[in-house]
Amino acid sequence: MTYKTGAQISLLELIKILEEHRNSIIINFKHLQENYQRQGIKRLKGVRDTNGDLIEPWLKTHYIDTGEYVDMGTFELNRNTATINMLIKRRVRLVTAEDKTPIIEVAGLLTNDLYTFNNYTVVSDGEVNIESIRIKISAKKVFNLLRARGLIIAEKFDFRLEYEIQLDKLPLVTFDAHYKSVDGVFYELAQMKVLVSIIRAHLKQKSDVYVPDQLDELQKHYLSKNVYLNFPTTNEYTDINIALATGLIDTRTSYKIDIGSRDILNFSKLMSANKFLDRMYRAYDSETGEVFQKAIFEMAWEENIRFRRKSHKARMKITAVDNLMAPIFDDFLGFEGNGIVSTILNKVGAGALASILEDKRKGITVNKEETVTAFTTANTKLGHHIERVYRENISPFIFYIGSTGILPDEIDAKALSAIELAAKYPNLQFSEDEKKGTFFEVGDTIIGVYAKTEYYSTKIPTNVDT
Repeated sequence: MTYKTGAQISLLELIKILEEHRNSIIINFKHLQENYQRQGIKRLKGVRDTNGDLIEPWLKTHYIDTGEYVDMGTFELNRNTATINMLIKRRVRLVTAEDKTPIIEVAGLLTNDLYTFNNYTVVSDGEVNIESIRIKISAKKVFNLLRARGLIIAEKFDFRLEYEIQLDKLPLVTFDAHYKSVDGVFYELAQMKVLVSIIRAHLKQKSDVYVPDQLDELQKHYLSKNVYLNFPTTNEYTDINIALATGLIDTRTSYKIDIGSRDILNFSKLMSANKFLDRMYRAYDSETGEVFQKAIFEMAWEENIRFRRKSHKARMKITAVDNLMAPIFDDFLGFEGNGIVSTILNKVGAGALASILEDKRKGITVNKEETVTAFTTANTKLGHHIERVYRENISPFIFYIGSTGILPDEIDAKALSAIELAAKYPNLQFSEDEKKGTFFEVGDTIIGVYAKTEYYSTKIPTNVDT
C-alpha cells in the first residue's frame, strides 16, 4: 500500500527534512525514473573527432545496485536560479567497452567501491519537475516527524509500507519566511573565491595521496584524483542550428539571479587565478634570469621559479576587479604582508597553509609533501565554508526571488534598469545579457536579475539524421 501526503509545508522545507534524515529513507528509483523529464541538454559519453564522429570511452560502467530502491539522494540549490537538483548515488563496476572485462584494480586501488551520481532536477526555474516521490522509512522518529508535518497521513509506523509525497502540491516557499541579509556577503565570498582559485590552480596536477604515475593511471581509467568517475562528455548534436530546426533541442527562458556590489556587478567578473597572475605578474628563473612568456601557478612547484610584479603601461586600465584581487595575490606571493590570506585561512580552519606561506616569506624551506597536503586541506575547508554561506544566506534568498518573481517582504528596494544603475555607478561593467537585466540596490549590495536563453533536449524526432 502507498500512502500519499496531505502536507502544506513548503517544498524547500521538505527538502531540508529529507536531506537531514536521508540515512533513514530509501527512494523508489524505478518510480522516479518513470516520472522524470530531462531539463537540460542530453550529453553523450565520449569525444568527437575532427569529422564530428563520436569516439566512445574504452571503458563503461555497469550498475551493481539494480534493485527497486536506492538511498535517498542529497540536494543542491542552484546558486543563481530557482532550481533544486537531487543527486542519487549509484554503485557501479568498471568494465571494458569491447568485451565487458571487469577492471579490478587501477593504480594500486581496488575498484569495487566506485560510485556515479545521477542528477535529477526537482525544481527547474521555479517549476516543479517531479510530481511525486515514493519512499520507505526505517526509523520511527523520522516517520513521526514527517507525519507531524503533514507529509504522511498514516496512523501507525510500518517500515514495510511505501509513502508517496506529492511534490507538485506543495508551495515552493512560504511567504512569511524570514531570510538572512545578503548585505556585506559579496566581498567576503569574493575574497574566498579568489583564494580558492589560487589554491586550485596550484593543485591542478597535484595530489597529497598519489604520485604522478598513479594520477596518470587514474586519468587513463576516467577517474579523478579523488577517485570519482569522470568520463568525457559531449552534446548529442554537432550543429546547434540543425538541432533546433529539427526539434532535437528547444529553448526556454531562465532567470539568473546574482549579487554584487557598487563596484563589481557579480562574481562572474572575477578572473581565474592563472589569468590574473599572467595579467599582473611575470614568472622567471631565479638562477638563469630567464623570463617566461606566460605565468601560471603550476610553475610555483619548481624550485627556481619566482614571480614578480609587471611594470604596468599607462594604457592598462585598472578595474575594481584588479583592486580586489591584487592585494590577495600580493599577500599570497609575499610582496605585501597585508594579512588578507592568513585571515581567510584561519577563519575556515586552514591555518597550516597560512603557516607554510609565512615560512616561505621568511625564506624557510618547506616540505613539498606537507605543502600539498596543506593546500588540499585548505581547498576542502574553503569550499565547505563557501557552500555553507550560500546555503544559509544566499541560495534560499535567490530561490525565493526566482520562484515568486518578487523580493522578500523585509526588503524594500526600487527596481533599476542597467542604464539607471550605470548612471549611479559608472565603474560597473555589463555584458549584453546584463544590459537587459533588472537590478535592486539593498544597502551596499546589488541584486541583479537577468533573462537567459536555456537549451534542453526533447524527444528525438523520427526520420532525422542526428
